[in-house]
Amino acid sequence: MAQTQVPTEIQNWFDARGWRIRRHQSEMLTTASQGKHALLVADTGAGKTLAGFLPTLAAFAPSKLAGKAPPEGLHTLYISPLKALAHDVHRNLVMPVEEMDLPIRLETRSGDTPSDRKKRQRLKPPHILMTTPESLSLMLTYPDSFDLFAGLKRIVIDEIHAFATGKRGDLLALALARLQAIAPDLQRTALSATVANPQGFREWLAPWGEIDEVALVEGEKGAEPSVEILLPDEERVPWGGHAATWAIPQLYERIKANKTTLVFTNTRFLAEYIFQNLWDVNEDNLPIGVHHGSLSKEARRKVEGAMARGELRALVATASLDLGVDWGDIDLVVQMGAPKGSSRLLQRIGRANHRLDQPSHALLVPGNRFEFLEATAARDAVNEGQRDGEDFRPGGLDVLAQHIMGCACAAPFAEAEMLAEIRSSLAYAWVDEEVLERVLNFVATGGYALKAYDRFRRITREKGAGGETVWRLTHPEQAAKHRLNAGIIVDSEMLQVRFRNGRSLGKIEERFAASLSPGDTFNFAGMSLEVEQVKDMDVVVRASTKSAMIPSYGGQRMPLTTHLADRVREMLVDRAGWARFPDNVREWLEVQDWRSELPGPGQLLVESFPHGQREYSVFYTFEGWNANQSLGMLITRRMEDLGLQPGGFVANDYSLAVWGLKPVKDPGPLLSPDILQDEFIDWVQNSHLLRRAFREVAVIGGLVERQQPGRRKSGKQVTFSTDLIYDVLKKYEPDHVLMQAAWADARTLMTDVGRLASLLERAEEQLVHVQLERVSPLAVPVMVVIGRERLPAGSVDDELLIEAESLASAAMRLDDPDE
Repeated sequence: MAQTQVPTEIQNWFDARGWRIRRHQSEMLTTASQGKHALLVADTGAGKTLAGFLPTLAAFAPSKLAGKAPPEGLHTLYISPLKALAHDVHRNLVMPVEEMDLPIRLETRSGDTPSDRKKRQRLKPPHILMTTPESLSLMLTYPDSFDLFAGLKRIVIDEIHAFATGKRGDLLALALARLQAIAPDLQRTALSATVANPQGFREWLAPWGEIDEVALVEGEKGAEPSVEILLPDEERVPWGGHAATWAIPQLYERIKANKTTLVFTNTRFLAEYIFQNLWDVNEDNLPIGVHHGSLSKEARRKVEGAMARGELRALVATASLDLGVDWGDIDLVVQMGAPKGSSRLLQRIGRANHRLDQPSHALLVPGNRFEFLEATAARDAVNEGQRDGEDFRPGGLDVLAQHIMGCACAAPFAEAEMLAEIRSSLAYAWVDEEVLERVLNFVATGGYALKAYDRFRRITREKGAGGETVWRLTHPEQAAKHRLNAGIIVDSEMLQVRFRNGRSLGKIEERFAASLSPGDTFNFAGMSLEVEQVKDMDVVVRASTKSAMIPSYGGQRMPLTTHLADRVREMLVDRAGWARFPDNVREWLEVQDWRSELPGPGQLLVESFPHGQREYSVFYTFEGWNANQSLGMLITRRMEDLGLQPGGFVANDYSLAVWGLKPVKDPGPLLSPDILQDEFIDWVQNSHLLRRAFREVAVIGGLVERQQPGRRKSGKQVTFSTDLIYDVLKKYEPDHVLMQAAWADARTLMTDVGRLASLLERAEEQLVHVQLERVSPLAVPVMVVIGRERLPAGSVDDELLIEAESLASAAMRLDDPDE
């Protein structure tokens, strides 16, 4: 590829700092000059963001302009998944623009931007505007958007892996299609450090999926990261638990030995828990902070500012900082518990140093033996440059409905032109005339069952001058309503757990409550509770003498990636590779190998054994907590039908343990694929799952308003409204567009149904069932969870340790259990 000449001002700026323009940075200039779109995949610290902006900076360089006036109007849009990242990039880009003396105005726009500035940005836009997918979609709802974006030359999408495969990606894909229609010569650029499937992202980025129109630019390789796995002093990796609190003393010493340490956890609960544990041992009064999504905006900004100024020695955080701002002074990144994916680990490691030529240092702290294997697999994947990520899925109909309404707010549109525009995005290439007609009718009337109600009438159809079908708003006030309520992120509500007499026991997250059906039992507030009903924002329960069938709520969990799960399975059967493991991990696998089986790639191992007057079966799925939790629900229902008298189940990322009064002699019937047609559908319809999914799609699709002028509806009001509509549609229009969208969400986002399907296929082909006389070594980690669920609050640590040691002792004995 013939390289494009770098403008003198940019070359001089690099030279003055003793830097060189890296190959991938100059390639971005060349690709832009050829009129092609580009996907840049480069390691953190490679100057990725600057590379994305170089064609824009070059366009304003005086040597390039050669005496001409600089471009007028909005030239480049920068899209970030996080408001904080957009502000940080703005701050970092101002310096080179000023030092090169380029005639460029840069501004940011988000939900926090004052309304007068937003209005001024539309009338007199900056040259570079930095925003989010949601803010971009709102800008496209104004009539002046056609003038605003008519001269747009470039769009730069940062951290594309973070949202392209989800609903925010659907929203952005539709916005890109509209922008390309307004500005046909628009060039698209996407940036990422951790894309596992560049071809898939090139197709997503390309108009009409024409992959050859998108150049793949790969960054120069940086220094290999240094990844260490922390072990207890005596190298005895714990049997159970995932908080890894055993490592707190060692972690504190590492914090003292480094200038700044960033400690990642996988849940908000764990962030608070680890932070508190660190404070308990903080004898030196080191400044240590905590950062997660549940904290107020002010608290997060305060911590971010302290980190930027170098005032903190350690910060405990969740995924809220995965895409973090550029803090170059972090010299150690710690992952508490297993990382759940190699790409996620790479992203987090990249928070350290932020320099391409210096290795980033990371410390993995496994909470138990399976997590040790997972941490080892993740470290191996990072060392081999292997990444993982989520697959693309068809775009959501609720997002499409929101986008169509937004387009109508900007101007009337012709139906045929809208269909062509929508289909130009890969996420919606599947939409045909019939699907679009159904979505348009929903936006126009609410659907067949709701069309008698005027409040659902938002757009109307008429004939255009040329006889074509044109859609416009029913009333101008509909545009104001839409702008108040548009958006993709629907906050998860907390539901009250209460007795019928009104006494409250506390709150649980709606995601967990949605999986409960009347008659289910679960642990909460130290009691076994039976669900009477889930209604509005309440879970009505009664005390139960039955042991809890469903484990207590443990917080939303990141899914274990399929790639990492496959690596762990390969490690289990690679007996020659066990030599590198700590002694007690190696012995654990050796005794398992001698007494039972080890689940290899493609296999599904099921072990059945008696323990404590119950009959247990452990399914080694490696499909992640969400899929295992769903499978537990389905299997216990099928056990009930087969007369096996199930008592309950618990799940972790690697396995599922179910128990009952009768032994499972053949697990095959419990795992037949028709479980996804029969029990799954019955479970979803009778639980709160579909109602919860419907509430989200109803809000996104614009059927229910969250926000009204001067006030915001409470979660209870929104839920009450959506429940009423849900009941009407379920009875009179079960194939409604939003019912279809809710089913899609319930099947994928909440239950990992795709992974369940692949698991059931594996069970049909390679099911290995081993009947044992007592608990096996591999079963101990999940059996320890059962012990934890049965213990009253306050006595967990000591009694759990006794329970674990007792189980482990029985599992690791090599003698005959009957002797």
